[in-house]
Amino acid sequence: MPVRLRKLIGTVLIIILVIVYALAAVTFASLLLGTSPWWVHLLYFFFTGLLWILPAMLIIKWMEKPANNR
Repeated sequence: MPVRLRKLIGTVLIIILVIVYALAAVTFASLLLGTSPWWVHLLYFFFTGLLWILPAMLIIKWMEKPANNR
């Protein structure tokens, strides 16, 4: 697969990942953390704010692979 196409696909995947992940994190928080103290909200959003980086790193690593020269 050409590098430019892989980067385009990876960029679209990261955008979709961020949108879906943010909606899921906020939905989960509003459904289950509504009556929790402020520090639980702080911890939850701190960890969920960092957790999306793991799948994004995998996508970026895939995007940066060299092209197959056949």
